[in-house]
Amino acid sequence: MPHKPLPTTQNNFLLYTSPDGEIKVTVLLQNETIWLSQKSMAYLFDCGSDNIGVHLKNIFEIGELQENATAEDFSVVRQEGAREVSREIKHYNLDAIISVGYRVNSLRGTQFRIWATKQLSELILKEELIETFLQKHNN
Repeated sequence: MPHKPLPTTQNNFLLYTSPDGEIKVTVLLQNETIWLSQKSMAYLFDCGSDNIGVHLKNIFEIGELQENATAEDFSVVRQEGAREVSREIKHYNLDAIISVGYRVNSLRGTQFRIWATKQLSELILKEELIETFLQKHNN
């Protein structure tokens, strides 16, 4: 899969902050979804990158998600000693992040599950309210 350079404008990034304010993760916004590397997911969920890798491997092996649809290589420029080096880093989209978040057994994983469930519930409620409004005003 060809690598894509990470966007350089600040408009393509969001900052997720945990409820207690201790965890702050910059997430990449591209193609109408967010993207995180395994390292960023490990930081978000307060666990090891190897743990994230095991969960991702299982998610793909059981067919819950398809790796080619949820993972993409992006060129990331990072400081290595005195020089800047561009490396291809695999990032995973929101579907993969959510799947991993529901498997991770940590306080941060629990906080993420609570947050994700709340976001989904609010979205469903908004959609129901819009549907009710449209039905009332279209009759």
